[in-house]
Amino acid sequence: MTRTYVVDTLKKVGQKVTIAGRIQTIRDHGKLTFVDISDETAVVQTVTRRQINVSPQDVVRVEGTVKKRPDNLVNKNITTGEIEIEIENLKVISKSKTPKIPTEGDGYDIEEDNRLKYRYLDLRRQRMQKNLRLRHKILTMVRDFLNSKNFVEIETPYLSKTTPEGARDFIVPSRLNPGKFYALAQAPQQYKQLLMLSNFEKYYQIARAFRDEDMRADRQFEHTQIDIEMAYVSREDITSLIEELMLILAQKLKLKIVKKPFPVFTYGEAIKQFGNDKFDLRNEKEKKEKEFAFAWVVDFPLFEFDEKQNRYTFSHNPFTAPKEKDLKDLKNRKNLGKISSYQYDLVLNGEELGSGSIRITDPNLQREIFKIMGFDNKKIERDFGHLLSAYEFGAPPHGGIAIGLDRLCAVLAEEKSIREVIAFPTSGSGQTAVMEAPAKIDSDILRELKIKTQ
Repeated sequence: MTRTYVVDTLKKVGQKVTIAGRIQTIRDHGKLTFVDISDETAVVQTVTRRQINVSPQDVVRVEGTVKKRPDNLVNKNITTGEIEIEIENLKVISKSKTPKIPTEGDGYDIEEDNRLKYRYLDLRRQRMQKNLRLRHKILTMVRDFLNSKNFVEIETPYLSKTTPEGARDFIVPSRLNPGKFYALAQAPQQYKQLLMLSNFEKYYQIARAFRDEDMRADRQFEHTQIDIEMAYVSREDITSLIEELMLILAQKLKLKIVKKPFPVFTYGEAIKQFGNDKFDLRNEKEKKEKEFAFAWVVDFPLFEFDEKQNRYTFSHNPFTAPKEKDLKDLKNRKNLGKISSYQYDLVLNGEELGSGSIRITDPNLQREIFKIMGFDNKKIERDFGHLLSAYEFGAPPHGGIAIGLDRLCAVLAEEKSIREVIAFPTSGSGQTAVMEAPAKIDSDILRELKIKTQ
């Protein structure tokens, strides 16, 4: 279809154009009818003296002449407010029923279940359009930045093994191997470490991660992360790279940063000063002015004690390297709760935005970590034997980080929930938008998978 985008009609005063889009509002003034039509670029007022049979949300094609509005009729609230299009021909491409939910306004007052059931209508509202376009813009800038630094984007599998000691897995039955199951990847963690052993020194991926965790405003069953791993690096190399990326995003999005370079707190300092490791450095004035405060938290404990299981487990992930000064205590299994690590978190306006670490590259040290966590040799070999074996073939020092894209977009869009920056999120009760999953499976499929339900 040959057409002119609405935003481009500004340059075509006096010319005939063809536009296509969705009717937003209709105002009948007797002899004149005004119809606001929008496409993805802008909204424009069209006008006709004829009778037209149209309704809001109809999809139409309009041919007409672009005319400049008189100064006293200019609408400064829209991009095309200086012009209007006099309709010469209007064709309805697709009629619309009355929407099940309002598509104007911010939509916060609409029940969430209805917004998600009719998400394709909800996404028509200006706020949601703005949020998803911001997400696209951020992703584009992230890719451009990492590509400019000679990173290689590599996709890793979603079907993998279960994750010991992690969150609950989403399980996928294997048709070809009855009684066995895949797990949807909770993170590309082991794969990206293996890539460092494969002579890829700079990796990134816009990765999906799946975790069967309880829902909340900043958590979904599936989320997207900017996943990064680098070889031959120190902690400072990685934090400097991410800080540069965040400052470029802020500059291009015209955001004001409270403090540069980003302040650095040890985990102990953060707990002592703020009471937690996800703090907001802004004062009330900076919050009102919508400023953004980044900070780094470093030197996390390597272990934390699990009271329920009466044993130590990892603080962030089991592949994080301990500080050299604590290796003796680690070897002697002394002061385990005080052993510090090369773990680091990026905090933004009170939200944990990303987490990373320098990795363990010595398979013997990694085995010792697993044993301290209570794993026997059989479990270590079954769950991590592939990784430990790989590290016996020469491993460069490496580390990485994962930045939560959903959280980053939500904070920058000033949204309280990540659902507002995800096209088709899952509800708080675990129901998917529009598709009404989870759902029962046909008995034929269950029989083929050799699965019985109770």
